[in-house]
Order: sequence, then C-alpha cells, then structure tokens
Amino acid sequence: MAAAPATLIDVHAHFLTDAYVQAASAAGHGSPDGMPRWPAWSPQAHLELMDSCSIATSMLSVSSPGTHFGDDAAARALTREVNEYGAELVRAYPGRFGHFASLPLPDVAGSLAEAAYALDDLGSHGVVLMTNAHGRYPGDEAFAPLWEELDRRAAVVFVHPTSPRGHERVSLGRPRPMLEFLFDTTRAVSDLVLTGTLPRYPGIRWVFTHGAGTLPLVVDRMELFRTLFGGPPAGPPVPEQVAGLWFDMAGTPFPRQVPAAVEAFGSGRLVYGSDYCWTPAPAAAAQVASIDAAPQPSGTTWRALTTANAKRLLPPLA
Repeated sequence: MAAAPATLIDVHAHFLTDAYVQAASAAGHGSPDGMPRWPAWSPQAHLELMDSCSIATSMLSVSSPGTHFGDDAAARALTREVNEYGAELVRAYPGRFGHFASLPLPDVAGSLAEAAYALDDLGSHGVVLMTNAHGRYPGDEAFAPLWEELDRRAAVVFVHPTSPRGHERVSLGRPRPMLEFLFDTTRAVSDLVLTGTLPRYPGIRWVFTHGAGTLPLVVDRMELFRTLFGGPPAGPPVPEQVAGLWFDMAGTPFPRQVPAAVEAFGSGRLVYGSDYCWTPAPAAAAQVASIDAAPQPSGTTWRALTTANAKRLLPPLA
C-alpha cells in the first residue's frame, strides 16, 4: 500500500469576516482588485479543503486590499477586529490554523501599536502587509520605525500583492491578480533592494508570493542598473539579496513557475501556499494535485521539502 502523502503547511491562506467585507465594500472595493465578487469563507469549509489535500496547518491572513481605506482611526479599529478574530480561530482550532496579523499601513504609529499587540498579546505568528500602501512601497523612509521594530523581533513579514496606483490605465479591465499582482511583488522587492532596506534590517524574515512572480527574469537586470547608474546602495548583489527571501508556491507552480524560481534562488526557502479562499476549493485541490504529479526534487518531495522549510520559517509549527 502506498504511503499517505506528507502533510503540507500552507503559509498563504486567507479568511474573511462579514464586517470586513462590508467595510471594504463601503470603501469602494465591491469588486476587489477587479475580481467579480468577494468569495465565501468559513472555518468548516476551509478545514474540509485542508483535510482533502492533507494540509496540516494553514496560516491565515487578510488579503488585498488590506485594512486601511483612507482613515487612520477606522483602519486601526478594523485591523484590531480582524486580528482578534484570526487569533480566536487559532485558539478554537489548535494546530490547524496559524495567523499573520494585519497592519494598518501607511499609518506607521498604528502599525507599531498593532504589531506589538498582535505579537505579544494575541500570539500571532507574524504580520501581513500589502506590496504597497496607497502607492507607498516598503522602501519608503517613513516606514523605517516599523522595520526597526520588526527587525528587533526577527518577525515574519508576509507581503501580499495588491493593485498598484494607476492600475486603471494598465490592467485593461482584467482582474489585477492575473498580472498586476506579480508585477507589484517585483516592484516591492526592487524597492526594498534599491533603497538598501533589505540589508539594513537583516532580522526580518520576508515572505513573498506566487513563486517569486517575475523576479527570476529581472534580478540580473536590477543588478545591472543598480551598479551602472547613480551609485549602488550598500549591500550584496541583487540576486544574492533576493535569494535570502522566502517565496510561496501559490498560483500555478508547475510546470514553469517553481522550476524557474528554484533555478534562480534555490529551494531552501520555498514554502507551500494555496491562496484559498481567493483560489476556489476545486482550483486549490487541482494545484495540490499538480504539485504531487510534478517531477519531484532529488531525494525528497515538494510536500516534504516545503513543509520542512515552513517549520524553519515558523518554528512554533515544528
């Protein structure tokens, strides 16, 4: 009899609350990021998917468009509400769910307070932020106090893509997760590198999504421009810096995305991600099937490799 498949740890999974969907819709996100509608989500449906795909633990976070819709006070209140709900899910289903806490960026003071509350009081496993906060990217100097604190804590920072400013002119009416999310991930990483932010805060464990997006294709070009024009910021070459990030497999990992990422950056920081509930359950199950059917890495499996990596990224799960 064949052995049961090794269980997965899903670092890229999402939850929703009615209050959050109402607040986001009221702020103009009725069709979030150009998607036709908000998905349905419940703990029970999520657990059913996990059981069917041999997923042991899912790290829950709030996806794009985040929790800040223009007003700092409202963003702080909404962020606190979803974080307390996420932490309650972890308590209610021990071992099955983990939690990355939302932050109300670009409100730096509010984000510092919420990070301390989530990590110290709620027991969150890390924080989640968007690739840009109302058009401000993570190399923005105003965010330095937050990075200093998260660096001090050696925190896990899960960076989820969101729509860029001006998306109306470039997305051509198509859902932004198809292309713009991958490009905005690349833009956020380039900003961290070209502002010298990555080497300045080496304690932060940054996690980016979707098999590194377009980064395998552009890191050498980024290094060319970094060294040729304007004086490069201090730090290692761009490919070396980017190889120090973590990436998940959400989206379409095979036959092309994951092999390209592994060729560029190695497999030591590759983790599994489903992107459920924004990826519907049948598509998430098909993605897991594609991982199991793909050519496996030498001496191991994608399941075993990504699970071992996730336990290094998140030691409490070990």
